[in-house]
Amino acid sequence: MTFFLRRYSALFLLPFCFLCCTTQKAAMENAISGLRFLGEFDLPHRVPFNGTTVGGLSSIDYNKARDEYYLICDDRSDINPARYYTAKIAISNSGIDTVQITSVNTLLNVNGQVYPNRKQDSLHVPDPEALRYNPRNNTIVWCSEGERIVQQGKVLLEDPAIYIANLQGQTVDSFPLPANLHMQSIEKGPRRNGVLEGLTFSPDYKTLYASVEEPLYEDGPRAGLGDTSGWIRIIQYNMETKQSVAQYAYRIDPVAEEPVPRGAFIVNGVPDILAINEHQLLVTERSFSTGKPTCNIRVYLAELNGAADISGVASLEQNPPRQLLRKTLLLNMNTLHRWIDNVEGATFGPVLPNGHKSLLFVADDNFASGERTQFFLFEIQ
Repeated sequence: MTFFLRRYSALFLLPFCFLCCTTQKAAMENAISGLRFLGEFDLPHRVPFNGTTVGGLSSIDYNKARDEYYLICDDRSDINPARYYTAKIAISNSGIDTVQITSVNTLLNVNGQVYPNRKQDSLHVPDPEALRYNPRNNTIVWCSEGERIVQQGKVLLEDPAIYIANLQGQTVDSFPLPANLHMQSIEKGPRRNGVLEGLTFSPDYKTLYASVEEPLYEDGPRAGLGDTSGWIRIIQYNMETKQSVAQYAYRIDPVAEEPVPRGAFIVNGVPDILAINEHQLLVTERSFSTGKPTCNIRVYLAELNGAADISGVASLEQNPPRQLLRKTLLLNMNTLHRWIDNVEGATFGPVLPNGHKSLLFVADDNFASGERTQFFLFEIQ
């Protein structure tokens, strides 16, 4: 190749340089060196809208062409049928001015029917957790965590799922699950409420990434205190074939704080991922400890380049990966010195009036009176 370029430099050197400069410029434009907090907006608790109760907002995504946001609700059809909301968010250099819910769409199954609640049909209840908009074909992709209840006298197994739907909420297609993401009655595969939480498209929309919130049973224990972290998997899908083509290992942090009382429930996992460019992901980690009113939210830059495909590795506990997703801390929301609730979604927003890009997060209030539906706005630096 070196010889070829030297010999024919008169013909190819100029376009080659142009291509390199263009590629480097694109990479620089999509790079993130820091985040500057601009402001917060909280929705009132359990706002009624078009016969539904607003809450449980577990993801956020931005439709640039229409300047609107899509927010999935994690209500398992208990309060109202499974749904997602559309919102208008007015932002400026000084923060978020308003958040206005403008419409709601019911999520429908492949037969065009409303999903049941747990009393109606416990085997077909969705647990919506993430949603992304695809401008290439004007559809949404959303995922459900499924269910795993294994108790004496009761076994309920419902697989997680990733669906493609039109903007009216009607399912039009789905993605097959890798073998290790099917629910099982033995301690193998996904844990309950710790499966598919994050989705993101690559910038060219040819790839979909899906993240598992907590370690699979065979990949080791959940995150604990001190230096006890855990491995989670990020699954890569080909959008054309809908098939999973790779899996990558990402190491989550230990839980941030000791619970009260000691020994009570603690958790740390990944509620969302967001592609920055073709080789970097923005990964949100959320740590919660019983007795602490708020969550510890950390945002990392994760590097795909150099990470090995571990889809053929049955157990990350027995075979820890050497080529994992390298991560760099970008933001610890504790440094904001404010109430930080259950942050579960992130999206790039519009360009700010000062010309810088924006990043928004949403916190899920779980429909609980002591929690908040929060929107956080950051300027990308």
